[in-house]
Amino acid sequence: MEKVTAIFDIGKTNKKFFLFDRNLNEVYREYIQFNMIKDEDGHPTEDIEALQKWLKEVFNRILETKKYDIKAINFSSYGASLVHIDYNGDIVCPLYNYTKKIEDEVLSSFTKKYGPIECISNKIGSSIDGMMNAGIQLYWLKYKKPEIYNNIAYSLHLPQFISYIFTGIPISEHTSIGCHTALWDYEKKDYHSWVYKEKINAKLPPIVSTETSINMNYNGKRIKIGVGIHDSSSALLPYVRSLKKKFLLISTGTWSIVLNPFTNSPLSNKDIENKCIYYMRINGKPVKATRLFLGKEYKTQLAKLISFYKVTDNYHKQVTFNYNKYIAIINNYKPMFCWEHFSTNKMPNKTEINYPDFEDAYHQLMIELVLLEVENVKLAQGNDLIDRIYIDGGFSDNDVYLKLMSHYLRDKKIRTTDSSLGSALGAAMAISDVKLNSKFLKKNYALKKHVPFIMK
Repeated sequence: MEKVTAIFDIGKTNKKFFLFDRNLNEVYREYIQFNMIKDEDGHPTEDIEALQKWLKEVFNRILETKKYDIKAINFSSYGASLVHIDYNGDIVCPLYNYTKKIEDEVLSSFTKKYGPIECISNKIGSSIDGMMNAGIQLYWLKYKKPEIYNNIAYSLHLPQFISYIFTGIPISEHTSIGCHTALWDYEKKDYHSWVYKEKINAKLPPIVSTETSINMNYNGKRIKIGVGIHDSSSALLPYVRSLKKKFLLISTGTWSIVLNPFTNSPLSNKDIENKCIYYMRINGKPVKATRLFLGKEYKTQLAKLISFYKVTDNYHKQVTFNYNKYIAIINNYKPMFCWEHFSTNKMPNKTEINYPDFEDAYHQLMIELVLLEVENVKLAQGNDLIDRIYIDGGFSDNDVYLKLMSHYLRDKKIRTTDSSLGSALGAAMAISDVKLNSKFLKKNYALKKHVPFIMK
């Protein structure tokens, strides 16, 4: 039987399972999606019971096959999500969606006690954004749902809860704690003082290294089980371990996240105002990041253009960059789109489409989105001297996006990667002793170079 490492990579939409061989080559994968359920307040959220059932079913099925010999398993998932369990190990409430709103009085109470925001934000590496901060969720539960809070033995970040399903051991690890949770003080390298004052630390399991694994007997088989890793930190790992020169990684999808793993300075007040945050590398070092709801906004505006021009749903995939259309738009440029998922100073009060064909409007949309993306790149880079950018995810094969990014960032060496493995591969690497070199990305990620177009 082939010796493999198993990885569950749990996204908001797709739940994925991979097997990697000893050289970290993918040998098997499967995907599934679940319908969301509603929490007690009627807000949509993850069906954690369906997820648990699927995790066990898939793993047990693969264990029973005669084709693969699973030696290790690890887990990657999205962050800003906690699963709360009681002393019997039972889940005490729904997994609250990070899009759920927290009452203004709760946030006001928090900042009144521990603010002003600009002071605390510099230390925790994040603005105070309600459920997007896992720590604020615990604060909210303590004061708004005490019957739930008092029943919590441990609050587990989602990657660690998935590990817990297989080990029964509650733990915490750095990449999940460090992803805009408002829990961690990057200066002290410990939980922030507010966590101790509120005694929330009592709900948080012991912290272990992200590279920790637990040798266990699972269904009669000896398996090394990892502790899980936050997906953005996991996606960064293959690059950090195989590249020698500094770089920025732009991970595109529903969110477009620009990651700078080489930052040496704390977040400034300007950074906080511009929604810069910290993620955390597996060694505890901060990763400066900016976020844009790029994929979500793109999908929303694209649907409107498809409806307006009465083209097919996949027509946009045929559109490639057109230099003449770009010049015509830029010579008379003004923003056309009123964004729905974020706001900007220059956007109009409503979208007025004034082009005769879909291609022109599509170029306008991509120009506006890329200009916002470029701002985020510059914010994430800050004063660091970095001239290499890697782009992965959903926009890595969008010709218009890539031509515009290469143009507006013409002082950078831009490469795209053709891989859906990102965070899954990072999770496998976290519990592997495989050494990587610079050829790893070329072989596994199909790197492509992009050069700026010539201005005529």
